[in-house]
Amino acid sequence: MEAIRAAHGGLDVLVNNAGVYGPIGSVHEVDPGAWLETFRINCFGTFCMSRAAVPALIARGGGRIINMSGGGALSPFPNFSAYAISKAAVVRLTENLAEELRPYDIQVNAIAPGMVATRLHRLTLEAGERAGQEFLEKTRRMMDEGGVPAETPAELALYLASPETAGLTGRVISAVWDDWKSIHAHVGEIMEGDVYTMRRIVPRDRGYQW
Repeated sequence: MEAIRAAHGGLDVLVNNAGVYGPIGSVHEVDPGAWLETFRINCFGTFCMSRAAVPALIARGGGRIINMSGGGALSPFPNFSAYAISKAAVVRLTENLAEELRPYDIQVNAIAPGMVATRLHRLTLEAGERAGQEFLEKTRRMMDEGGVPAETPAELALYLASPETAGLTGRVISAVWDDWKSIHAHVGEIMEGDVYTMRRIVPRDRGYQW
């Protein structure tokens, strides 16, 4: 942070983009130390970087924090429990930070980038059957087809960092499945409800009377 301040006069945007898959396999077979290390990197690392950046963002009069979520954060991801649970924690950390930092005009959002072809997916191929046959085959297809272009989540990060999305905070946006290029037109509606958030569904949400 000191180097950034010296070189650029301050900080406007932090993108937390570092992450690992960690151990792959059934929860009763993976190494507990490797599991904990995955959580340390993916979630605690995001916390530490955000904690270090916040004073610089406050000094700047506001800014943006953009966190990378990922597969399994919003739905089960068998055989990748360390990764999925740590990324789900990143979403809730995003929501917490958004509320805490709202008075300082610091917006905090998360991105689900989709299956961008990176070294993470080579680890899936190396894991073989431990990754689960369905996800293994999906990864092979994705690698053959090239996956989601890295430019897609990068463009979303730029969009979330821009003045265009002023007021949007505490949300997780999919770079692949959400029509995010038009979000700026609906920020008021989004912030009035629970769209793009991680919430518990109760019976009345589905029309049940019990």
